[in-house]
This record gives sequence, C-alpha cells and structure tokens, in this order.
Amino acid sequence: MANIDIAALLALFAALISGVGDVVRQRSAQEITDDDQVGHVELLRMSLGDARWWLGGVAAVASAALQAVALGLGSVVLVQALQVTSLLFALPVYGWVTKHRLSRREWGWAVLLAAAVAVFVAVGEPAAGYPRASLQTWAVVAVVIGPAMVCCVLGARIWAGRVAAVLLALVAASSWALFAVLTKAVVDVLSDASHGGVAAVLRMPEFYFWLLAAVIGTVFQQSSFRAGGLTASLPAMTVAEPLVASLLGVTVLGETLGADGPELIGLAAAVVVVIVATTALARGEAATMVSGAGEELSLSREPGLLVASEEFDDASPTHRSDIDRLSRC
Repeated sequence: MANIDIAALLALFAALISGVGDVVRQRSAQEITDDDQVGHVELLRMSLGDARWWLGGVAAVASAALQAVALGLGSVVLVQALQVTSLLFALPVYGWVTKHRLSRREWGWAVLLAAAVAVFVAVGEPAAGYPRASLQTWAVVAVVIGPAMVCCVLGARIWAGRVAAVLLALVAASSWALFAVLTKAVVDVLSDASHGGVAAVLRMPEFYFWLLAAVIGTVFQQSSFRAGGLTASLPAMTVAEPLVASLLGVTVLGETLGADGPELIGLAAAVVVVIVATTALARGEAATMVSGAGEELSLSREPGLLVASEEFDDASPTHRSDIDRLSRC
C-alpha cells in the first residue's frame, strides 16, 4: 500500500475520532455554565473540571496523533480535505446519543460531501511539498495572520452573539490550521534519527509555536461555542480550518495539485460543493445540538412541575394558599 493511501486511511480514522470528540466537547461547552459573559481563560478553567471535556480532550489528542502520522506520509491538503468528513461521523454519533433521527436532507448533504471530497482527492491528487519552511517564510505568515487574529478577538469583544461566535471560530480554525502545518515539521525532525530525535525537536523554534497554536485553538474553540449559537461557530470553524491549512500547505510548504486543464473545473466545483455541504451539515448538526439540549432541559423540569401540580390539586385550601404564596416568591 502506497504512503498516500495509508495517509488517507489514517486521516479518515482521525476524522472519525475527531467527530466523536467534537460532540462531547460541544455539549460540555454549552452546559458547563449559564454565564454567557464568562472569559476565555475562565471558561477553559471551568472546563478542566468537567469529565466530558477531558473525554473530548482524549479524543482530540488521539485524532491529532493520527493526523500527525498521516501528515508524515501525505500532504497537508490531502489530510485536511479528509478532515471535513468528521461531520459525517459526528452527525450519526450525536443522533445516537440524543435519539435524534437524521433527516433526508441531512443524509443528502452527507452524500454530496462524501462525493465531493472523493472527487477532490481523486482529481486533485494533492502532493506533499517541503516538510519545513524557513523562519523568514514563517515571519511573513505571522505578519499576515497575527494581526487578522487579533482583530477577530477585538471584534468579538465589540459585537456579541453570532458575529462574535464566527470571529472566535475563525481564530480557533486558523490556530488549528497552523498547528496542522507545523505538525509536519515536528514529525519530520522527530522521525529522522539523524536530526537527534526529541532533543532536536526541543531546539526547534517551530515546536513552541506548535504548542502555542494548540493552546490558542483550544481556548478560542471553547469560547466560540459559548459566544453564540453553534449554528454560527461550527460551520465557520469546520470550513475555515481546512481552507486555511490547505492555503498554507500550498504557499508555505510548496504542496501541489495534479489537476490541470478541464480537471481544474471539476476540482473547483468539488471545492464549492465541499464548502456548501459542510456549511449545511454543520448548521444542521449545531441546530440539532441546540434543540436537543433544550429538550433535555425541558424534560428535566417537567417531573417537578407535574408533582407540584398534583400536590396543589390535592392540598387543602389553607395549604393551597401557602403553596400559591411560595410559587409567587
């Protein structure tokens, strides 16, 4: 089996684990606190005390490990293109957890997404470039992406709701895209015995930016889930991460696509379908999560209301008066 085939399989397994972890972390972020104004760092601190967040974190680490191996064998463009299939796994997992049946519309978008990704991989034939970029190249990337991310964070403090959720999601997506590209450099040095192994990795400037990207991605991913509806943050994050990572793979690492001539039209059409289908599925998944959380809250309250109603009906006039005063309080 060729390296590119192994990379594709590992990327799909990573997407599967990522899809499961996303469901767990999203539910944790939505239910960890009722305070909508909680800060980014405070939200992360609160999440550290939630077992579901740790479970989702373990899934994220496992997914990242598989992605790292895949990136060592294939291109960033290939691995990131297959990462959008995490939605295909997340939807049925969430449906199973919440007993929600997927609609025909959701299945339709899922089939379109799978077909478009297959066309992109088959026609585009993404090829790996350099495992590492020069520090000068990364300096240019920092000058371009850094201010843009800062502006997004500042914008999220000015505008609330859906706008803030999208802006924070873009910060998280860009951070994870940088993490994916830097992973190739870390894996390259770590796997080459001539470089010195772990000691050589610790001497890499990229290693510390790699860690920083992971921390920033984690913090702002949780914050984006809290800032507004998941229907805003999830589509933005799911679409932006592979797009930014692929752009960096081509411009920074010199990765290429094998399509030319008429194939470019089919490739462009596949990219458009991937973006549209991913957005539609992410919005559907987010809407399902929100409605599912609402139903759980409603059901959790109904027994108490029922008991109170029955007790009120069976109570004496004096007790009814007491209950009525308590209910008004």
